[in-house]
Amino acid sequence: MPIITLPDGSTRTFDGPVTVADVARSIGPGLAKAALAGQVDGRLVDTSHRISADTHLSIITGSQAEGLEVIRHSTAHLLAQAVKALFPSAQVTIGPVIEDGFYYDFAYERPFTPEDIAAIEARMAELAKAEIDVSRAEWSRDDAVRFFEAQGEHYKAEIIRSIPETETLSLYSQGEFTDLCRGPHVPDTGKLKAFKLTKVAGAYWRGDSRNEMLQRIYGTAWADTKSLDAYLKRLEEAEKRDHRRIGRQLDFFHFQEEAPGMAFWHERGWTLWQQIEQYMRGVLRKHGYREVKCPQILDASLWKRSGHWENFRENMFVTDSEEREFAVKPMNCPGHVQIFNQGLKSYRDLPLRLAEFGSCHRNEPSGALHGLMRVRAFTQDDAHIFCTEGQIQAEVAGFIDLLLAVYRDFGFEDLQIKLSTRPAKRVGDDATWDKAEEALRLALDSKGLAWDLQPGEGAFYGPKIEFSLRDSIGRVWQCGTIQLDFALPTRLGAEYVAEDNSRHAPVMLHRAILGSLERFIGILIEHHAGLLPTWLAPAQVAALSITERFADYAREVSETLENQGFRAIADLRNEKIGLKIREQTLQRIPYLLVIGEREVEHKTVAVRTRRGEDLGTMTLAEFSAHLSADVSRR
Repeated sequence: MPIITLPDGSTRTFDGPVTVADVARSIGPGLAKAALAGQVDGRLVDTSHRISADTHLSIITGSQAEGLEVIRHSTAHLLAQAVKALFPSAQVTIGPVIEDGFYYDFAYERPFTPEDIAAIEARMAELAKAEIDVSRAEWSRDDAVRFFEAQGEHYKAEIIRSIPETETLSLYSQGEFTDLCRGPHVPDTGKLKAFKLTKVAGAYWRGDSRNEMLQRIYGTAWADTKSLDAYLKRLEEAEKRDHRRIGRQLDFFHFQEEAPGMAFWHERGWTLWQQIEQYMRGVLRKHGYREVKCPQILDASLWKRSGHWENFRENMFVTDSEEREFAVKPMNCPGHVQIFNQGLKSYRDLPLRLAEFGSCHRNEPSGALHGLMRVRAFTQDDAHIFCTEGQIQAEVAGFIDLLLAVYRDFGFEDLQIKLSTRPAKRVGDDATWDKAEEALRLALDSKGLAWDLQPGEGAFYGPKIEFSLRDSIGRVWQCGTIQLDFALPTRLGAEYVAEDNSRHAPVMLHRAILGSLERFIGILIEHHAGLLPTWLAPAQVAALSITERFADYAREVSETLENQGFRAIADLRNEKIGLKIREQTLQRIPYLLVIGEREVEHKTVAVRTRRGEDLGTMTLAEFSAHLSADVSRR
């Protein structure tokens, strides 16, 4: 007689073993219809899963994150089923869930065309409408290999051979289609009501460029058509805001094949960069950070001592000179420890906060590069705080205050915060981890912040807090982080003299607010759709002469504003004023000053905004005060 405890604390008793679906039916027909899976003592299972002992059970529906993942995983199988129905010689490989959707990789003799994708999506809709039952079965390894080999699915057979023998093999079937999968899956294809195939791309088998190229079909799936339509509208809006397109339009930067993943910054883009860097430099100075600069290339022996050579070697650019092996730095931490190690430190010197706008290089796969969002050469607003264990909580709390203030200045108010705790593979004893995790918890709670726990997702050297921004169209970007590190200072010989004259390794807090400046600028451009706040805009104001007769005064206006510290330009071209207004508006310049005969006569300016607002006529002093107030608001 299993007793089922539900999330609200109520219980249900059954005479014998029951399935998750049985429990859902006992609660009500609405839940029975909506049930996609179950969570038994924290483990996701199919609705056909049988429960024979007392347990805690949650019924998973499409309104939950877990239910959405089940929908997307099942839709990937629906995609594979449709491909096999239309293209029987295609081989299926893997089809995981990704953010906002899924993909499935196929081996096929020719590229899929747009017409093929339309046909596949139509067949998926037919299969979903048929409400085909989805069933799970456990197979022996040999039987599974023989089955897929007989079907010509050699990739799937290879996957099975690579799975450890200790793992149970489960296969899911829906109609004539059977696939290897851990599950869980929806009980029938009729639960898959809102999906869309989005694109096709190339992908190497097992992600190795030495292997054959496959075709990857991407898709998205949601619990209902309303959510799907909203997502597709966000995609459309994201396309309009694409930082690569806006960056070209505004002449900020470009990329070219001779330097993959490395941006060429143009004058206007570099002006934006400098505004951000100088702002951050002032913030850091105000909060007790000391700015430093470390070499770009360090001997391999240092990277081996730090542990990066063992754990990060494949992402490092390596060179040699005079029979010595060097690496271009992928991160700044080992260099900062070298600065700490110069001269004996006392507990009175702690906390010591070292900051660097550190230029780093990582050998990212070419297929992963994406404008400024994923690059090989980048600059971090990096800092490391060396402190005692007793100072951890105060330093973390101070960092959180700093981070929140910076994000507000850049226009980000909506944050997601996650605390990642000890992974299975880690260094240090449990007592030290207990103290570290508790310090981070207390720091978050002292600020009254909502946060989520990510058990087991900490770094091997210590727990961490991750800060993610939600942009204006709802996308989430992980930028800020603070990580506790007990390992690196010890590995690199860092120590300080405690109050009792004993020697101790300091705790090292790795922290960043913006993360990669390149990526943060990309996020900023897309968040603001290129309409950067006035304090950040590369050009804050443009003086536009109606005709050449008024060019001298337009030039005088721009020079006066420049001398007052604003970023002003003058458009003195012999073009119609409507053309000038249109072109400078497209350049997203916050203020346009139209100058004609009346403005010259009265020493005024006619003020327009890039959004088309007419702010009327002002004296230059009045406009300067208005502009100054706008800049100061951030």
